[in-house]
Amino acid sequence: MISRKPAVAGYFYPSNQRELLRELEEYMPSKGNLNVIGAICPHAGYIYSGSVAGLVYSKIKPKNIYVLLGPNHTGYGPHISIMNEGQWELPIGKLEIHEELANSIINNFSKAEKDFQAHIYEHSLEVQLPFIYKLNKEAKFVPITLKMIDFKDALELATVIASSLKELQLAEDTIIIASTDMSHYLPDSLARRVDSLVIEQIKNFDPEGLYNTVLSHQISMCGFLPTVTMLIASKMLGAKEVQIIKYTTSAEVSRDYERVVGYLGAIIL
Repeated sequence: MISRKPAVAGYFYPSNQRELLRELEEYMPSKGNLNVIGAICPHAGYIYSGSVAGLVYSKIKPKNIYVLLGPNHTGYGPHISIMNEGQWELPIGKLEIHEELANSIINNFSKAEKDFQAHIYEHSLEVQLPFIYKLNKEAKFVPITLKMIDFKDALELATVIASSLKELQLAEDTIIIASTDMSHYLPDSLARRVDSLVIEQIKNFDPEGLYNTVLSHQISMCGFLPTVTMLIASKMLGAKEVQIIKYTTSAEVSRDYERVVGYLGAIIL
């Protein structure tokens, strides 16, 4: 079995098992019971965004399958990369890939490619897994990274994800998570103003509006395409509303208000 080693343990989150478990307890103060179809979670170092991600995961009724959509920061691999077999190791355990679902998405969308390279060093999906492990140690997941694709490809990918889940009768037991940070390295007041434009489109459950807003305003939201894809797929699976859980910036921790990164947590029901 292919086994991916942690790439950012000790950097983005603790590599020590006891320390990581302690942080997860702190960030996930309660167990949720909301039947969530999709979610938006940040992927910065836990010191900056762990509280936002933890609040999201605290709302979620645990399920057995998680489709993870994140941006490709490294440049390795194809535009749409899906690791379709093996397991990912964590300091606290390991989680296996749902091979049947991963292969169904690949087989039904020619632009989605079976690939390992894009995932070796990518942090955007890895940082979600300790939270998912705490929700359900037996969960399986499908890791998907995206480079710059157009709206048509995001729509087609979302359609294939939704149809694969329905055909395999897995929709009721799956959560689709978009991993993204918001605007990058702006003054705090400007970041909040810019990000509010994006959050408005998300609250309106308008994936195409989100796509157009990010491009027209040149907003540096790294995972806007994963978010667009997740919103479309969630809507196809019957989601009706978006709940914003929390928005903050890195200045809350760093006290540097000149160059911040924004973080958003949301759930789709």
